[in-house]
Parts: sequence; structure tokens; C-alpha cells
Amino acid sequence: LDGSDDGPLLIIAGAGTGKTNTLAHRVACLVASGVDPRTILLLTFSRRAAVEMTRRVEGIVAGLGEQWARVAHAVLPWAGTFHGVGARLLREYAERCGMDPAFTILDREDAADLMNLVRAGLRLHESGERFPLKGTCLAIYSTAVNKQARLDRVLAEDFPWCAAWETQLRTLFAAYVEAKQRQGVLDYDDLLLYWAQLMQEPALAGDVRQRFSHVLVDEYQDTNRLQAAILLALKPDGRGLTAVGDDAQAIYAFRGATVRNILEFPTQYSPPATVVKL
Repeated sequence: LDGSDDGPLLIIAGAGTGKTNTLAHRVACLVASGVDPRTILLLTFSRRAAVEMTRRVEGIVAGLGEQWARVAHAVLPWAGTFHGVGARLLREYAERCGMDPAFTILDREDAADLMNLVRAGLRLHESGERFPLKGTCLAIYSTAVNKQARLDRVLAEDFPWCAAWETQLRTLFAAYVEAKQRQGVLDYDDLLLYWAQLMQEPALAGDVRQRFSHVLVDEYQDTNRLQAAILLALKPDGRGLTAVGDDAQAIYAFRGATVRNILEFPTQYSPPATVVKL
């Protein structure tokens, strides 16, 4: 785990095995081996986790000796949640993507309100039978985006009671996307979706890849298909990629998370990823 082998690494860590400490030491060892901290991307599932991880890494690096004191206070400038890092990158590359860098980010409540306005504008609430409420509509849309799945499949698997409204929902979601673009706003799902689309542009993807020599992901079992696609685009050959997770736990299934990401990780690269079990 000292960073001498830059091949893809999967750390399987059950509850109480010290995975946070392991990941922090992994980052510290990379820094100690000469990796520029500014090129290390650490992705977590909460801002609190990112802050805690940064604190631990700073403590470990500071303990390496006086010569590391200055470095210890400058580690992990790119530590944060998938959505937070996505927002930061999108603002930096906005003009090259044809976007306004000053775009507004809608929280879930504001996104649901916009969905409701579009829903009302299409008069879907006046249909003979009760059309799904704004929160349900947003949940269906969000699930389709995060799972990268067709609407009919999402309805059949996750919202069967809304399957009869597939045609109307398709119209609603198209109008919702148009409304966001017209207003220059992004919702939380767009932060991942647009980041993934940015990585499909060769010139932009190459630039982003060069920024990060190492990418480390905590709670990998909680990633969804869209997040997995972003990671694959960041590190197509897996070099410099470390994923940590528990294949027996997945708490963010409501965001489209799939444990298949962690199960399929080792064979996603050639040669296969190294697997370490704590």
C-alpha cells in the first residue's frame, strides 16, 4: 500500500477494520514518496468525511519529520464529494463546454419545485388520474440519470406504480431539462452527468487526467453507474486508482448505487486490479 505500484488497487474493508486509517496512510505514503499533493484526487461521500480524511493525512505527514511540516498543511486540495469536485471542475471548464461559469446549483427542494412548475405548465396535474407528485417525478428522473438506465426500465424496476405514465414522464423530463438550460441552472444529478459528458471530449478529458496522478475513492460500494463511468474515464488503464469499500454493504441504493461496481472492479482492467482484504 506504499504507492510503489501504481496499478489499480481495490481494498476490501469491512466495518471496524480501519479502512479510513488505511486510506489516510495510503495518501500520506504517496506524498512521502514524492507525489505532488495537488495531483491527488480523493473522493468521498460526505464533506465531513473529506475533512476528516484531510485532517488524518495532515497528521500523518506532519509526523514524518520537520521537513514535512510545510507540506502537511497543503495536502489534499482536491478532497471532496463527487458532487463537490464535479461542481468545481465544471466551473473551471464551463466556458470550454459552452456553459456560464456562474451557473446556479439547485438543491433537491429547488429542483423539485422547478419540476413542479414544469409539471403544472404541461397541465399534467389536471389529468383524469392523479399524476405522480413533484418529489416522485424528481426521484424517477434522478434514478434514471444515476443508473444510466432507460426510463421504461427504471419505472419497471423501481417505480412500477408509475409505469402507466411513461409517455407523460418522458415529456416532463425533456421539458425539465430545457427549463434548466434556459435558466442556466444545474441540479445535483447534473454535476455528475455533465462531468461524465465532459470526460467524453478527448481534449478536455486529457486535460483533466493530467491534473490527477492518483485518484482514491472511499465507500466504493456506494457508487452508481454514472460515478463508475467517471472514474473509468479518469483512469482508463487503472493506473493510480485506489478504491476502498465493503462489498457486503451498500447504504446509498436510493441514489442508484450498485454493489456490482465493486464486484466487477478487479476485472475491469488488464492486468486485473490488486485486491487487498483488511
